[in-house]
Amino acid sequence: MTILLLSIKVQSQEVPTTSNHTIKIVVREAEEKKPLAGATVMIPSLKKTLVADSNGAALFTQIPAGKYTFKISFVGYENQEIVINLPQKNDYFEILLSHEEEHEEEEVIVTSTRMSRSIADIATRVETISGEELTEKGNMKPGDIRMLLNESTGIQTQQTSATSYNSSIRIQGLDGRYTQILRDGFPLYAGFSGGLSLMQVAPLDLKQIEVIKGSSSTLYGGGAIAGLVNLVSKTPTKEKELSFLANATTAGGLDLSGFYSEQFSKVGITFFGSRNTSNAYDPAGIGLTAIPKFERYTIHPRLFFSGNKTKANFGLNYITEKRLGGSMDYIKNGSLGYFENNQTNRLTSQFQLTHQINEQSNFVFKNSYSRFNRSIQIPAYEFKGLQQTSFSEATYQYKATKHDWIIGTNFITDHFKELNTTVANSRDYQFNTWGIFIQNTWKASEILSIETGLRGDYVKQFGFELLPRIAAILKANAQLTLRLGGGMGYKTPTVFNEEAEKLHFRNIRPIDQLISINERSVGGNFDINFRTRLGEIGFAVNQLFFYTRLNSPLVLVNSGTSSSFVNANGFISTKGMETNLRLSYEDFKLFIGYTYADVNTQFNNVKNWFPLTSRHRVNNVLMYEKEGKFKIGAEAYYFSPQQLSDGAMGKSYWIFGLMAEKIWNNFSLFINFENFTDTRQTKFDTIYSGSINNPMFRDIYAPVDGFVINGGLKLRL
Repeated sequence: MTILLLSIKVQSQEVPTTSNHTIKIVVREAEEKKPLAGATVMIPSLKKTLVADSNGAALFTQIPAGKYTFKISFVGYENQEIVINLPQKNDYFEILLSHEEEHEEEEVIVTSTRMSRSIADIATRVETISGEELTEKGNMKPGDIRMLLNESTGIQTQQTSATSYNSSIRIQGLDGRYTQILRDGFPLYAGFSGGLSLMQVAPLDLKQIEVIKGSSSTLYGGGAIAGLVNLVSKTPTKEKELSFLANATTAGGLDLSGFYSEQFSKVGITFFGSRNTSNAYDPAGIGLTAIPKFERYTIHPRLFFSGNKTKANFGLNYITEKRLGGSMDYIKNGSLGYFENNQTNRLTSQFQLTHQINEQSNFVFKNSYSRFNRSIQIPAYEFKGLQQTSFSEATYQYKATKHDWIIGTNFITDHFKELNTTVANSRDYQFNTWGIFIQNTWKASEILSIETGLRGDYVKQFGFELLPRIAAILKANAQLTLRLGGGMGYKTPTVFNEEAEKLHFRNIRPIDQLISINERSVGGNFDINFRTRLGEIGFAVNQLFFYTRLNSPLVLVNSGTSSSFVNANGFISTKGMETNLRLSYEDFKLFIGYTYADVNTQFNNVKNWFPLTSRHRVNNVLMYEKEGKFKIGAEAYYFSPQQLSDGAMGKSYWIFGLMAEKIWNNFSLFINFENFTDTRQTKFDTIYSGSINNPMFRDIYAPVDGFVINGGLKLRL
């Protein structure tokens, strides 16, 4: 409960006889009596609002005689009211505000920086999708996380196949191969296994999603040049959870998911299972699927053990899927026509052990294994491969009064074997990466913290990489926070990227390890976070500026009947800004996001606009929610024209959506009208050239599935 203490300084004076009066209100923090500059004081009946100055003072003049309610608000404190009868002897009021911990905003703990800290205290800029936001976006696409990420500022999911719906993540305009995807801090989706990854992760068993933008290879090794996305699973709590979700779409999709979690004395368990299916769907009537026919099953059990000083958990995740896109006649009737048939089997294991050495230090060991088998078949061609990866890491963590240290080493194996025995130039490889790293968080003062890190990675085929990083956070006051950070990144060359995925890896030669080098990057970002209250309106804004330079990127070069990836003579640069604005008034919340991304290639001293990047993007979300009863939301997203890889220019477009959910004690009903204006690339542009039986697909830069309604039921037992 927020405590409001009111002290009155009585002046030695008579009750004023004038009709207008002056009132001075000073707002202070209760414990240390510090003035709360920026506190809002208002008189609703007179429509007068003042913001306290640097001394915490708000001076009202020319106030007529009468009885008035004064409302005082400040970020992090509950709104308070006092009643003042004018005239009266005193004209000075000192208000002391304090709060109890349980009434603060829900604390978000992030783990992507390896140190479990509140998001408000971390020097590295981390964005989270959690809590209500995760639930709301999960209603819109319960079968995968594509939409969860695509509707975030600065992130764009790029569809790489016109008919199979495969997509990758682009952060700040850079290709999907430069984003590292983690599951609970484990790199399980690198290389070949990154294919279809966004389409095969259902959100029901996720606690939150953490995003770090910019070069982040120092944290988890190669691959995080554009940034990293950490999918954080739910863990057992004291309160048992048993939930089910059923969702159906007008495109013929059906999602059935269930999640169970319970913590016993020293043992806990979570279990997630889902079945996700869809019929082939062609809203444009062109004879090709916008959504493929697919059937996917997921099983994800985890076991947790908690001892006095030792904690451990072990989990398995198995996903199997059949996905068939292409000609509607081929899928429905078996007629001749173009098709794309994907079959995948993904098995991963995760193990983590944490041992408390003493009150200040811990030892942590992690291990994961991933086996990913996928076949891609199109007419007259098939690509099949098996990727097996492992990740082992040991770290020592030490916490002192002003310094937190992490020292660790890891070993990563990545082995790929092509299963087409007739291929003359197989894309097989075996990469073993040894890494060692050190990280320090220094709390220099109550308002300043600095994170520094250094990693060294060695891959036999491509040599040694030294990766420093630094980040700082300055809490100027309760309203204003500044962050500054930068670092270096790298990525080991492979053929598994967006360009090769579009070609189904057909006629792509293996990487020439004798002449290829790692792609390397350097980048930084600066952001300002400000929040306050303007009377009854909560106001928060985050302004981010970013820059990343990627040297010697891999580019696809055609040579006769085949193509090869080689290091370009030059670089890719991405610079720009992101603006996030949040306004809240009673039960209304408005989110406005704007992204400006200037992404260019400069190869052989020639500058070109990087394909498939919108320089301007706008995200708008308006929510009205009666907590525990219902919620209604409206969305609007704008994408500016994009340069396409064939030299053409795409069209700009808007996407609009509307969702609603009615909530009862143990269940809720939800409905979502996605893209109800039916924005589709097939309405204002083409997606292929040539014949429908032998199409040459163009870049997909706008939706192809159009207006889709989905709705369903959620049970909580």
